[in-house]
Amino acid sequence: MATDLLETRSSIYSSRTPLPMINELMGWDFNVAFMPYGARWRKNRRVAQHSLSPVATKEYRPYITKSTRKLLKRLLDDPDPFNIMPHLQHMTGDTVLSVAYGLKIQENDPYRAASEASFHAVAKAGVPGAFLVDTFPLLKYVPAWFPGASFQRKAREWHKLARATLELPYAAAKKGLETGTATVSVVSTCLQKIAEGTEDDAFTEETIRGTAATLFAAGADTTVSAIASCILGLLEHPEVLKKAQAQIDSVVTPGDLPGFEHESSLPYITAIAHETLRWRDVTPIGTLQPLVYTLARATDPCMANLAVPHLLSTEDEYEGYRLPAGAVIVANAWQVFPKSWVMLHDESVYPDPFTFSPDRFINPETGEIDFTRQRNPSFACWGFGRRICPGRHVAFSSIWLAIASLVSVFDIEKAKEKVRVVGEDGIEREKERTVELTHEYLSSLAM
Repeated sequence: MATDLLETRSSIYSSRTPLPMINELMGWDFNVAFMPYGARWRKNRRVAQHSLSPVATKEYRPYITKSTRKLLKRLLDDPDPFNIMPHLQHMTGDTVLSVAYGLKIQENDPYRAASEASFHAVAKAGVPGAFLVDTFPLLKYVPAWFPGASFQRKAREWHKLARATLELPYAAAKKGLETGTATVSVVSTCLQKIAEGTEDDAFTEETIRGTAATLFAAGADTTVSAIASCILGLLEHPEVLKKAQAQIDSVVTPGDLPGFEHESSLPYITAIAHETLRWRDVTPIGTLQPLVYTLARATDPCMANLAVPHLLSTEDEYEGYRLPAGAVIVANAWQVFPKSWVMLHDESVYPDPFTFSPDRFINPETGEIDFTRQRNPSFACWGFGRRICPGRHVAFSSIWLAIASLVSVFDIEKAKEKVRVVGEDGIEREKERTVELTHEYLSSLAM
């Protein structure tokens, strides 16, 4: 049904519900993921597709490689083997800042700090029912001094963060172009297109600034979540890790690290990346907002597995059901209620769906990727139709290289802890035991 409606009939199923708090009061109307379907959305989408296409993504691969190599060094230099998440966040922030703006990330980077703070604000505002103005839009006209209008004061504060996210890194990237120090990026590529006199009216400073900010704000956390989920899968299934390491050892020259030039020869790494996105889909379908998902998951696990809604533009009929114009359509990547598993966890499509098993995508005879056996999860994990994630090519490349690099350099295994136990002889001795993957342990790793 999701494919029938959101793909085949995407021209009328691609709008968004109004978001007065986020779009109008907080100033996130530049974000293509939140825009209603129409001329403005189409222009922004065209800019995103041009600058994040498979061809363009190859231009960004040096950034991905450099940030991944830096990740390995940071992990090796850190004496705390549990301190993984800050290094993953630094890596993805480095990649996205470079891809969007051609800028180098700094320790305690001010652009990244502003973006994270702004996006956390979106996460809070995005929880259904958080602000009454989303239910009664006329409240947006209530002045901030009016009793009960604290949401206006919050919105004003969060609006400043949104402006910083939108304008500051863009200004730095534009300055680099003026001084001749700019490197290839979404901003530089699109501004160059304007300078060359493109006839496409989609390319304006407004759309370029918004596209870059959307990528910067939303692109990092989804990749972090995917890599962390992969680590969880490898912890639970060490046989997968050993198989991946064996394939890398057979392909990559000893002493070298895997790179994109090895991608076609490392199908098992590719299978791991696809299985990670199927097993623990990192975003609600149809959106670029991972932090909204993170907060929602903590509040209501059932709601978290639902997508940011699509809005039906005109009346439609499906299998005898009348769907009125303005109906809210929600795709479901995981579940609505316990035991009601669909799409990426549909047992008829993916046998044993809750087991992390990259081999489901490998042909046992050829050892190559084979999506005729079980469906490529890309049909759902990146969204649907005209709302499919435009940054998916950059994201998958980042996930693939991070997995290949981590598997190549590290053994990933459950932690050990020392405990005192009393033996049958009554003597207390120190013993080492494996730390089990409790809910608390998994949550700390996967955020």
